[in-house]
Amino acid sequence: MFRRLITGTALAALLAGIVPTSHAALAQTPPKCATMRKIDVGIAVSPPNVVHTSPYVAKALGYFAKRCIDANIVEFNGGTVGTIVAAIQQGTTIANLTDISIARGLKAKQIWQLAPRPPQAYVVPADIKTAKDLKGHRLSAAGGGVGSFNWLMGREVLKSAKLTENDAEFVAQDTAGRLPGFVAGQVDGVVLHPEDSYLALQEKPGAHVLVQLSTLLPDFAFNAFGASEDFIAKDPKLLTDTVAALIEADRTIYRDKAKVVPIMMDATHKSKEAVEYAYDSLTKGCIWAVNSGFSPKRTMWTYQHDLADGDLDGAPRKLTFDDIVDTKISKDAIASLGGPVTINGCKD
Repeated sequence: MFRRLITGTALAALLAGIVPTSHAALAQTPPKCATMRKIDVGIAVSPPNVVHTSPYVAKALGYFAKRCIDANIVEFNGGTVGTIVAAIQQGTTIANLTDISIARGLKAKQIWQLAPRPPQAYVVPADIKTAKDLKGHRLSAAGGGVGSFNWLMGREVLKSAKLTENDAEFVAQDTAGRLPGFVAGQVDGVVLHPEDSYLALQEKPGAHVLVQLSTLLPDFAFNAFGASEDFIAKDPKLLTDTVAALIEADRTIYRDKAKVVPIMMDATHKSKEAVEYAYDSLTKGCIWAVNSGFSPKRTMWTYQHDLADGDLDGAPRKLTFDDIVDTKISKDAIASLGGPVTINGCKD
């Protein structure tokens, strides 16, 4: 389900399907540290999309190493799959953590919001003019089938036309199969990140963006890193320093396009044109967090939305903002960087 970029931690004993690999851009020279503290940093999809590349930037530019952190980047095949839950539960990993997982009993909390708002577009072929036209068509459920992010967002697009998930056929796909599956005509509706939207519009005549997810769901909280409560209690300093490295990476992303684009190309295996298109879209939309990324309004809107949609039916308890988010980790990380900043109008 996922692959490791650096081997040698206990996660290999817990989860199967790990394949060693490497990226030249991730090379770094550690400073003089008594010990290098190890942590696994999970990425929601494999290979990553441009929005997920903050950890790669932090690693390539030495932001982990200068804090004596040996960060192990782990790529998962789908942001809501059970392997992410298992990895977080083990207590050595930070990774994408949803309110749904917490409500269903995972003893964990979100500690930093990588991307406060969704960056993707819902892309369709030429004959689909409105969401209502999706009725009877095949839509992508990449990254886990029913309940996956693609399935959830496809359902939202259908709802905008007063349709339900039963009015279309959802097709389970590997996350890497979203773009080629759409171009080949296997599905007629798919959630695509900006770099893949760029490629889809280039490769499939008439393909177009039906709606941007940030317009469809303006208060939806997209991607937050979380850690187990045991990990937070055991080593808050390591988590604080890790989040500080990630925030420093995001701030560099906004400030130095020329420095980060090659790292993003190496991590995503996408062309310079596609990556730069995504970079421009993401920075213009303030998708990456320059501070904590958290907003109680956005977090609780997303939770209430999940409740209303029935995604939390049977969950053992109702949640508050403090049940979902540990604010101290990101607050201390921001303080270590000199305080909050605003970059080009982006301040989350």
